[in-house]
Amino acid sequence: MSGFSGSKGEQVLFSQNRVLVPFDFSEESTEALEKTLAFVGEATHLYVIHVLPQLNVGEPGVMYQTTNDRTRKQHVEKVFWETFGDRCYQGLHLHVAIGDPSAAIVDYAKAQEIELIVIPSHGRTGLRRFLLGSVAERVIRFARCPVLVLRK
Repeated sequence: MSGFSGSKGEQVLFSQNRVLVPFDFSEESTEALEKTLAFVGEATHLYVIHVLPQLNVGEPGVMYQTTNDRTRKQHVEKVFWETFGDRCYQGLHLHVAIGDPSAAIVDYAKAQEIELIVIPSHGRTGLRRFLLGSVAERVIRFARCPVLVLRK
């Protein structure tokens, strides 16, 4: 176990063995992934999940049968490894799920026996937060392991 310094300088200890980072290709999630890799020290301890929304049957790609869940997942994996193909990321566990982001994150964490979730906060406030909800808040509420929220 290793730790981060808390807001009052105290040392907070977290597991470094099975750490999950939800990843949405935003600047915040990229920073969370980089910081978490530095924290765990070895990519084999790092789990990354990207959650795609359900396909709508009325979308052109679905109607013309040019897009399906398998091709969407493959595209995400390809783009991820093109972006994070450096040697330091080799051995990282990447999972692409489809559905509600917070539920998929919590379910994956449980299935993989994750010991810590490091999730970025996008810092939405007001009406945007109310309408969109907060994935981080729901993960904190329902996860069975500690959740570390990285704020801007």
